[in-house]
This record gives sequence, structure tokens and C-alpha cells, in this order.
Amino acid sequence: MAEIRPPREVFDLQGHEAAEEAFEASRARGRLHHAWLLTGAEGVGKATFAYRAARRLLGAPAEPAYGVLGASPDHPVSRQVIAHSHPDLFVLERADETGKLRKVIPVDEARGLSEFFSKSPASAPHRVAIIDAIDDLNVNAANAILKTLEEPPPHGVLLMVSHSPGRLLPTIRSRCRRLAFQPLPLEAAAAFVREREDVSAEDALRLARMAGGAPGRAWVLAGQGAIAMDDAARALFEGLPRVDEAFALSLADRFRGGEGQAQFDLLFDRLGERVHGFAAERASQGIGGLDAWARAWETLQRLSRDVEAVNLDRADALFTALGELRQAARAA
Repeated sequence: MAEIRPPREVFDLQGHEAAEEAFEASRARGRLHHAWLLTGAEGVGKATFAYRAARRLLGAPAEPAYGVLGASPDHPVSRQVIAHSHPDLFVLERADETGKLRKVIPVDEARGLSEFFSKSPASAPHRVAIIDAIDDLNVNAANAILKTLEEPPPHGVLLMVSHSPGRLLPTIRSRCRRLAFQPLPLEAAAAFVREREDVSAEDALRLARMAGGAPGRAWVLAGQGAIAMDDAARALFEGLPRVDEAFALSLADRFRGGEGQAQFDLLFDRLGERVHGFAAERASQGIGGLDAWARAWETLQRLSRDVEAVNLDRADALFTALGELRQAARAA
């Protein structure tokens, strides 16, 4: 598997030329909005765009070979951004200094945004802050950044990634200019994966579908073994109301250890998609008796949340879900 690089180290972006042209036109006219809300599905390229825009705002010259907002990886600004050492760039993200993902972005770090923007640029035309993602701020942290949004700093630009803008405070949304990032066509997202992973054309297309056309998400899914979990979900679903106990136990074994949560999440996601698709097809055909399938889907969603929230045993959650699916299949 090719190494998945963080957005600060990525210098190419596909399929979002319109968003880049809109941002660059605003910058070139000297009418750059102080706060930009970058919206779209996770893995579609929003954070990569944010770093591309940041490098330009921090003074890296245009490099046409890398697109509208492209900059050379060898430019000093690019090297400083990669090294987390540019004095005029402030980043809020879930990853801590060791790279470990936290559940939320701490409010103390969010309060640092106001202090950062209170200072003049040290070496660049602008001071730039990236929040990746603003969805990861709790209520207190979100309120902490409102002061910056309400009192735009001179020469300051805030780039905020959001996977679910509808959940943000209205006072945040209303103070931002929004740039929407659409999914790529499935074939383009699949090609993106095949350039980086040794997968068949069919599997690449399956990954693109699972990711909803978000190429970065499809690539992550490839590395997490999503194809195997999708195959497992199909086998379990198609076998209903019978459940192969030995197969289910082998899946439960995969839920152990550090990678177990990702495998569990993938399986439950794929089972949920199959239940949803099956129920939607029956509804379109006017076939009733969908209440049991609705309960099964709700159980999958609840267990998926509870496993992490209340430390529920993953194997127990799997067998509980399978019991609900068996009941739904028998009632059909």
C-alpha cells in the first residue's frame, strides 16, 4: 500500500478547478474574504485545498504544473508548511503533537486562534489559520472562534474544513464565504485509487462507490480492507435468516486490537448500506413489512455508536446485530 500523506504534504488536487479559480480570483482582486467554509464529503479534497490556498497566501509563487493554486514542493514556504514551522500559519486539528487522534479539538487550543490573529504577519503577506475540521470543535471551542469571525483581523484569513456544515452554529456559517466541493465521478475516483493501490478496476470502482466519489476516502478505505468487509457483509446478508456462526466468530476475532475498531466500523457501515438498499428497493416495489428492517437498521446505527461511546464489546455488538437481522429476515 502506498503511504497516505497528510494534506500539508500533498501538492496535487483533482477535480476542483472551479473552487480554486474562485479563490484565486478573489485573492487577485484584493477582495479576499476573511473566513472561508470549505464544505463537502470527507476525503473529497477540502483539506488539500486549504493547504494549497495557505501556501499561496503565505507567499509561495504560482507553479502552473501543480494547478491553479499550485506551488512547488521545493519552495521555502512549502518546506516550512510541511515542517509545521511557518510563523504565519496556525493549524487546529484533532491530531495531537504525537499524531494521535483526539475525540475533539480542545477549547484551549481554539482560544489560541484569537492570540494568533492579534499579531501582524512575521514574514508573509497574510496570517493564515486552518481548522481541520471545524466539525471537531465542541460547543465551547466553537464559541471561542466566534470573536475572530466577528472581528476580522487585518491580513488574516481563516480556512475551515467542514464535512457537515448543517451542524455548525448559524453564527459561524453566516460569517463565512462558502466553497462547496463536489464528489468526483466514480470513474475518476476509482482511477485515483488505482494510481496508488494495486487493486483491480472492479474493486477500485467498489471503493469509489463506498466513498461516494470522494477519492481520498476511497484510498483510505482501500488501506483499511474495506473490500474484505464489504464481501463479509454481503455474505452475512445473503445468508439470512441463517447465520454462519463460525464465520461470525472469525469476524469477531478481527475486531480485537488497535485495528479492530476500524474493521468493526467498516462491517457495520456495509451492513447498514445493504439493509438500507434492500428496504428502499422493497418500498419502491410497494412491498410492505419494512418495520423489522427499520429496527435492524436502527440497531446497527446504535451499536456502532455505543461500541466507542460506552466501550461496548465489539463481538457482543456483532451478535446482537445479527440477531436483529435474523428477526427482520424471518418477518419478511
